[in-house]
Amino acid sequence: MRQLLLLRHAKSAWDDPALPDHARGLSPKGRRAAAQMRAAIHSLGLVPDVVLVSTARRTMQTLEAIEPWDEMPIIEPLDRLYLASAAQLLGVLHGVASTVRSLMLVGHNPGLHELAIALARGHCVSSNRHEAEGMLRRLAEGFPAGALAEFTIASEWRDLGEGGGRLVRFLCPRDLPEMAS
Repeated sequence: MRQLLLLRHAKSAWDDPALPDHARGLSPKGRRAAAQMRAAIHSLGLVPDVVLVSTARRTMQTLEAIEPWDEMPIIEPLDRLYLASAAQLLGVLHGVASTVRSLMLVGHNPGLHELAIALARGHCVSSNRHEAEGMLRRLAEGFPAGALAEFTIASEWRDLGEGGGRLVRFLCPRDLPEMAS
């Protein structure tokens, strides 16, 4: 069984309209949210073997905000993750080595959200029907800045396709008590 963690970059800054999109960093709210997500990720014991991250400044800053881990993963910044579609993201996942058991992908919407929807296709790990339906409904509604979707994957990475994941959790910064206010 494999683990896939999809993390959308935290809220980005829009204060400099002349700045190219790729160079936009995190807003102060985004930095706070990423720090709170770090605490949640670590308390849940989510430690990937490999992290694939878009080279955009806001994704790199999000990753920096959730580091370090007790066991540092291999980190691979990839230009092709920048604003990648769900199909392009899936193509990247198909190239992951079969020895990788836990992978985090730090990227952007709409591709990340579309990939999460395609992987889940109504499948959730929770045995509580109402909890599962609620989690899947929340995922269908959107993938907010800073959100994390955790999936279990039964196949090899190269065989991963639509419906190939089971949603374990969907956690948004607003779910955390520190960010609720």
